[in-house]
Amino acid sequence: MIETTITLSDGRELRASETGSGDHLVVLLHGWTCRRQHWAGFLGAEGRRYHCLAPDLPGHGDSADTAGDGSVAGLAADVAELVAARAPARTVLVGHSMGGAVAMEAAARLSAVAAVVLVDTFVIPYGDLAEADAAAIERGFQEDFESALDRLVDTNAASGMRRAAKDALADGMKETDPERMLPLWSDLLRWDPEPAFQALEAPILAINGDLIPDASYRRCAGRVDEQRLPGAGHFPQLEMPEAFNRALDDILRRVQ
Repeated sequence: MIETTITLSDGRELRASETGSGDHLVVLLHGWTCRRQHWAGFLGAEGRRYHCLAPDLPGHGDSADTAGDGSVAGLAADVAELVAARAPARTVLVGHSMGGAVAMEAAARLSAVAAVVLVDTFVIPYGDLAEADAAAIERGFQEDFESALDRLVDTNAASGMRRAAKDALADGMKETDPERMLPLWSDLLRWDPEPAFQALEAPILAINGDLIPDASYRRCAGRVDEQRLPGAGHFPQLEMPEAFNRALDDILRRVQ
C-alpha cells in the first residue's frame, strides 16, 4: 500500500491510500466524519488483488485542510474528477454510509462505471426522511457535536463491537471540524437519491447490516442487489472485517 496526494484541477489536494495496479479501478469512499483508514482491513487483504484508491474526502482525515463546498454533490464532483483524470477502463465505486450517496452521484457523472457498491448507505431512509425528523437529527449535532457522535456510534455500531473499538471510532470522528461537517450533514440528511437512481445505468449492489429501515427497502426494491451480513451494524468493514472482505471481494470478482 502506498500513500499518495491527488491534486484536483483547482489546486486542492486530497490524501489517499492506493494498492495494486491495472486498467480497472476500485474507488473506496468513506462515510461522514470518517476517513480512508476505515478501509485498511480490505486494502491490506483482498484489496491487494485490485487497483484500489481510497481518498480522504475534503474536510476529512488527512484532507482536513482541503475545502469542499459542503454538499454531497460537491464531493461527488471531486470524486468524478479524480476518476476521470486517471482514465480507467472501468471503475467500481464503493461507498460506506455517506460515501454511498457520493458514489451514486459521482457515477451519474462518469462513463465506464462497472458498478456502484453501497455499504450500509440507506441506514438513513434518504428521500423518505421527513423534514421534522431531519431537523431533529441535525439539532442534536448542532447543540453538542462530540456527544452526538458518541450517540451515533453507540446506537449504530454492532452490539458485538468491543467498547474500546467503539470509543476509538468515535474519537476519530470527533477530529473533524464541526464548522465543515455540519453543513455537509444538513445536506446529506436532505439528499434525494431519486435523480441518481434514474440516471445510473451501472448495477447497484449493497452490503448491509441489520439496521436498514423498511422505507429504504421499499425505495431500493428492484434497484439494488443486497447482500446482508447478519449481526453487523452500520460499520461492517470494522465490525466484521473478514465477512465484509469476503463479501466485497465476491462482488468485485463478479462485476470487474
